[in-house]
Amino acid sequence: MYGKAFAPEYQGALTTLSVNSSLTDVLAAGTRELRAAEQAGKQGEAARSGLAVAEAHRRLGQVGDAERAWKASYRAAREAGDTAAMAWALWSGGTLARQRGAFPLAWRLLGLAAELGEQGGDVVVRGYSLAGLAETGRIQGDYEAVRRLHEQLLAEARRRGEARHTVWALEGIAQIHRNTGEYDTAYALFEEAAQIAAGADDRRGHAWALRGLADIVSVRDKDVERALALLSEAETTCRAMKLSSALAYNHKMRGNVLYRAGRYAESRDLYEQALEEFRAMSEPRGEALARLGLAKSLARLGRDRTETAAELTALARELERIGLRHAREMVARAQEEFGIVAEVVR
Repeated sequence: MYGKAFAPEYQGALTTLSVNSSLTDVLAAGTRELRAAEQAGKQGEAARSGLAVAEAHRRLGQVGDAERAWKASYRAAREAGDTAAMAWALWSGGTLARQRGAFPLAWRLLGLAAELGEQGGDVVVRGYSLAGLAETGRIQGDYEAVRRLHEQLLAEARRRGEARHTVWALEGIAQIHRNTGEYDTAYALFEEAAQIAAGADDRRGHAWALRGLADIVSVRDKDVERALALLSEAETTCRAMKLSSALAYNHKMRGNVLYRAGRYAESRDLYEQALEEFRAMSEPRGEALARLGLAKSLARLGRDRTETAAELTALARELERIGLRHAREMVARAQEEFGIVAEVVR
């Protein structure tokens, strides 16, 4: 039913790159082709090579380089009069904006990308941009607003046999079910995503699905060792492909599993590691979640109650500012867990 996964963001001279190519290899190849295109005055090719460069920088957590690269790709595409390439550049910029917590900008760029994708007749970039909008809403915790869009995109991906997008949609819907306490449904969706990703050789999608399965196995089944084994399997892929963000979230999830098991000293160490990784790549959502886990672990290890209260209040303010509704609710539950009266966040 599904073909082998492919990476449509690797375009022009870079179409031979695999969805599983190491990001350092993608960056090297993209930079080489970008320079050649610029020297030859081929703006369309420069736009498409620049897209791969932007995405490699983004996924490696190199935010400043990614910002410059997607903007340069957009300028080259505009000069070449290539509407679809402009859409792809805006998609990359919108995805980067979401990654660094600039949600209003992400909504604007991804919305423009979807419009240009439609104008340019590129159904793939239109689908990716709509998926980006859906993921932005999901990350912010606005589930009702984006659940239908997730399901629409899943149906489209299944119809076209696009394994990578099917896996993405399944994982997004699974995460919504997990966050609303529907663990059995979430597990089944993560399991299907893992199976499709494995069959299509989508190692990145498979690693994220394993992380989702580990979460459910930990919270629903209390099976610590199986959860850790799933995360170890996913970590191998993250390291091989240099997936910096996925690796940091893997470490954060390992901290969650250990915290739930009452292994607070170990969870503290994992949260500290993840926090350092998120800060290095300027990813505020991951940083906030790691800070929350660390605050809870330190509280369990005897940290002064007033320090815990101050940290949770500061986190609540930060999450309110960023606009992360679900994560803000997690802080409220932590305050309740430790009997801390929550201050009104303004």
